[in-house]
This record gives sequence, structure tokens and C-alpha cells, in this order.
Amino acid sequence: MMLLSTRSDPLTAKEVQTMKQIIEEVGYQGPNFRYSYVMLREPDHKTLAGWKTGDNIPREIGVLVLDKAINVAREMVVDIPAHKVIYNRQLTPASDGWGPILDEDYVSAETITKADPGYITALAKRGITDLSIVRMLPLSAGVFGYEDEVGRRMIRVLSFLSTENTHSMFAHPVDGIVAHVDLISERVIRLIDTGYDHIPMESGDYLDPKLSGPMRTNMKPLRITQPEGASFTVKNHVLNWQNWEVRIGFNGREGLTLHDISFNDRGTKRPILNRAAISEMVVPYGEPQPTHEWQNYFDAGEYQFGRLANCLVLGCDCLGKIQYLDATVVNDFAEPVLLKNAICIHEEDFGTLWKHSDFITKKGSVRRQRRLAISFFVTVGNYDYGFYWYFYLDGKIELECKATGIVFSSGRPEGDYDFATQMAPRLGAPCHQHLFSARLDVAIDGNKCHVDELEVQRLPISPENPVGNAFKRKVTRLERESDAQREADNKLGRVWLIASSEKLNRLGNPTAYVLYPEGAPLLLAADESSIRKRAQYATKH
Repeated sequence: MMLLSTRSDPLTAKEVQTMKQIIEEVGYQGPNFRYSYVMLREPDHKTLAGWKTGDNIPREIGVLVLDKAINVAREMVVDIPAHKVIYNRQLTPASDGWGPILDEDYVSAETITKADPGYITALAKRGITDLSIVRMLPLSAGVFGYEDEVGRRMIRVLSFLSTENTHSMFAHPVDGIVAHVDLISERVIRLIDTGYDHIPMESGDYLDPKLSGPMRTNMKPLRITQPEGASFTVKNHVLNWQNWEVRIGFNGREGLTLHDISFNDRGTKRPILNRAAISEMVVPYGEPQPTHEWQNYFDAGEYQFGRLANCLVLGCDCLGKIQYLDATVVNDFAEPVLLKNAICIHEEDFGTLWKHSDFITKKGSVRRQRRLAISFFVTVGNYDYGFYWYFYLDGKIELECKATGIVFSSGRPEGDYDFATQMAPRLGAPCHQHLFSARLDVAIDGNKCHVDELEVQRLPISPENPVGNAFKRKVTRLERESDAQREADNKLGRVWLIASSEKLNRLGNPTAYVLYPEGAPLLLAADESSIRKRAQYATKH
């Protein structure tokens, strides 16, 4: 019998093995099968609303299976308790695509490209005949209307030099060449060579003290200590801290997921969020050269960045009294892979929460703020991303996305060039964006909620506002999803109030949370661009 509390727990190694067994039992087995996507299908609200104690909550797994022998991809749903496949559909590549990139695709793309006569000739024109020093970077292809790419499993390949093992290849882009590789026919179907032949050769070894300088030696130790231990507990994926309760999940696509977030208000458990996670992030590049105009990556959907989570290290990635959680993801062969220390949980002092000094009594009061951080880090090629969910003593929830690592590089023309920042002579960092999609399944005191847009409104001089000092709050109810496709506007202080449709506070107002948008630029690509059609979420806040 499946308990309600396990409905969002991460997939176990045993469940993954059972899933593969069930799929093989219905005939999909052999050395040519790959599992490009494996993820728990969590029950919807309707299923959970009808649940009664003792009922069986299904544990269903969504799977994309690719038969490389005949190049057919299938979407399946496997019911683990029932031990059967309950959905099975062959994908139509022209409309459905092929699913995420396989790990072995990177190796295949490099082998195919380095064997292509046109590519070898293009390198030779640039004075490169030793292919062992050429580092390949296969990347997701995007969709750009090439008729000869319809139905193919495409990947595009850029090249870099690595003259020594310690040199970063991104310091030496072999620009002007890009190979469009069909992974099915195993050949380069298009080689673009613009003729640009300058290769920057300054060292990019960021670990070389001659370049980065010596480590600091004048900083005194800063020790984070909690002699009585941490104030949080974690048991069976459930975290409790200072009235907060959070169920922690993890999957190969999104990485860290948070479920059933609630706050204990004087003995009453009040729900706030059913689920919270980064559902997608896209990185569109803004350099219009033929070798770079196609670059845009969906790091969750195409690369499954949850599978790329780092194993975190005490004293560097996290400080203080730390608790790490391992995570299980699934590789392309439907084998469970254990990621040690994938999730970090710790507390942080966060300065002043509240302070006041009474000018009459001459007495002051102050309260310290503390927050709980639940985080994980991923490395996707050259970039590293840290995702930090913060829970505060005053009931606030915050998400911080940190981008670090090293920037992508390209050859940069001499003189003024608008589309890449100069890092070194003839070496550029192309203009690009990082656009995250946070999926929040909100449940303020229950699942029946409504959304209001709040703005400040200036008022003209009038009989009611004779000196023109008045302004007020403007409230607009967003009745439909189409109404709620909104943009941030800091000039108006625009925020969104998500309120319960059933519960009132002691003043008679709906209990609510306010969502504060970051207000960063939205997707900058042209309205007619391919990436704008694929990343519609990035056109609104």
C-alpha cells in the first residue's frame, strides 16, 4: 500500500530497476535501447483531493525510450505498483522532437566531425593538422527551419584548441567553423566555414598563479560554529525548522524540488506551496554570426541539469553545521546513479530582522534574522549554477540563482564589435541571457486561491487631492491565465498578491503571500525568431 506522504518522494533505485524490467517485459529490450528521460509523475490535485486513508496513491514514471537500431522514440508511462505500462506512444520527430541529449551523443558527434573531410580541410586552412589538440563542443541544435533536418537527431559542433592539459579550451576558440551533425546517419550534413581564421592563443588557465595572482594571505579566519548543533531536522525527506515543514525531492530534469511547504502557526499547520522547483532555464545567445546564431540551450529540457549536480564539499560549497542529502538520478541505460552530497542544508545568520529605538523611553529592541538554505549546484559545460531556496523566520521564502564558472567564448573581430565583450585580444564573450522559469504550485491555506496585481497609482490634482500629494494602491484581479501573462514594472512597484479564496485573517482580509518579481530583462530575441517560439515562458515575468 502506498502512503500519501510518499507521493512526491524521489524515485528509488529499486523503482528504477522495476521500471526497466516492466518495459523490457513488453518487448522493449536490447543493447540499442536508451532511456533519455525518466521522471516521477506526481499525482494531480484531483487525485489527491479524492484520496482517503488506506487508498493506493500511484507511483507512475514517465519515460522516453529511444531504439537506436531503428531510430524510433516512444513516450511511456509505467505504473510501478500495478507493474504495467499504462501509456505507450511513438513520437513523431517532426512535431515532438527526440527528447534530451544522450551522454554518448557527445562522443559520437566528436567522432563523426573529426572524420569529416570538409572539417579536416577547414582546420588545415587554419594551420591545424593535429586533431588530438582539437576539443569538440557538441551543443543542442535548436530548430531553424532547415528542411534537410526534419526528423533527424541533430547536434551542432564547435571547436576549440587545448595545447596543454592545464589550458582552458575556451581561451582558444577555432571560430568560423560549425558542423551540423546528423546522429542518425552519423555524418556531417552541413559544414559552415566563414573563413574567419584567427585563433586567440593567450593562456586561459584560471588555476595558473601567474595569471590569477597569488591567493590572499592577509585574511583572518572566519569560523561559523554551532556548538549545540543545527536547529533543523530531516527525517524521511521531511525537513522541519522553526515552524517550517518542507518535503525534499530531486529528479534528473529539475534537480531539487520542494513539496508540501507549510508553516506551523501556533499549532495550526498552514499550507503555502504544494510544489516549488526550477522547471526550465534557457540560455539564448545574441551573436548573429553564422557560427553562433543558432546557440540557445534549454538546460533542463535538453541537458537535464539535475543529472549534472555536483557532489558538494564541506568548508567550500557550504559552511556551518551542514546536512547533506544524496540524490538518485537515472542514466541513459535506465541504471540508477547515486549523487553523493547533492543537496546542502544549513542555517545562516542574516543580520537584523527588526530593530527600533524608542525616542521617549530611550530603550531599544532588536531581533536577529536567520534563514535556512536548501541548495544544490550543477555544472552545464562552461557554466556552474547554484540554486538556493531560503526560508526565513518571518515567513518569507526566497529563491536565488547564482551563475558562476567561466563564460562561453568566441573569436572577436578587431575594432568595435557590438555582440561580444572583449576578454583578451581577439577573444570575446558573446552577449547572452540566462532565463529561469520557477514553477510554483501555490496553496495559500488551501488550493483555492486567487491572484491580484498590485500597483501604486499616482493621482492628479482634484477637489479630493488639492495639493497633489495623494497616491494609492491599485488592485486588479487576474481572472484567467491569459490575464496573468504580465511583465514586471518597477516604476509602478508592480507585485502579485496570491490570496486564499476561503480563509480570512483577523482583519477580515484574505490570507495571502506577495510575489516579488526580479524585474530583469525578458527574452530579447526578435518576435519572429525561432527561440522566441520555443521559449514563450521567457517573454513574461
